[in-house]
Amino acid sequence: MTERESAPPGALAEELHVSLPPTRLAAHHDAFSYRIIDSPLGDLLVARTPTGIARVAFAREGFSRVLESLTEHLHPRPVPARSSLDRAARAIDAYFAGTASTISLPIDLQLVTDFQRTVIDHLPSIGYGATASYAAVAAGVGRPGASNAVGVACRSNPLPIVMPCHRAVRSDGSLGAYVGGTEAKRVLLALEAS
Repeated sequence: MTERESAPPGALAEELHVSLPPTRLAAHHDAFSYRIIDSPLGDLLVARTPTGIARVAFAREGFSRVLESLTEHLHPRPVPARSSLDRAARAIDAYFAGTASTISLPIDLQLVTDFQRTVIDHLPSIGYGATASYAAVAAGVGRPGASNAVGVACRSNPLPIVMPCHRAVRSDGSLGAYVGGTEAKRVLLALEAS
């Protein structure tokens, strides 16, 4: 996995920094760092707070929009970083290479609601190479009948790939929606099945 030299462009980071009101510019120790890494699914933006990985975004989400949203919800100043996200890049690379069945990284779930957290915390219990229906996940988190809400929680998971929402599917076996797109979900499931 390699970091794209030109993404996100320094101009993007500079533009975001300049557009933030001075009261929102935090010290670097409070800032979240981000990096764009190359993957078989295209570029991924990975953002980390001092607590852990808070966001993994696909290019189709628009990295500018994702960074702007992170500055609104996390309140720190974004800092382009390389070394602070080396561990995350290696873990994601190992997953795509098929040498790791989990991505074990510290995570920060401050971007999720309580219900989303319950669902996201449950996702790793769906084994590598397996799937579970939204209804089964709803039952697993003690909310039978909340399969639609589980689908929404999975679709809005801020940590796709790291927290395996791609393993949750519709009851009829069809894939359902995915933040990275249906083809990305299909690729992830095929990777795990092989």
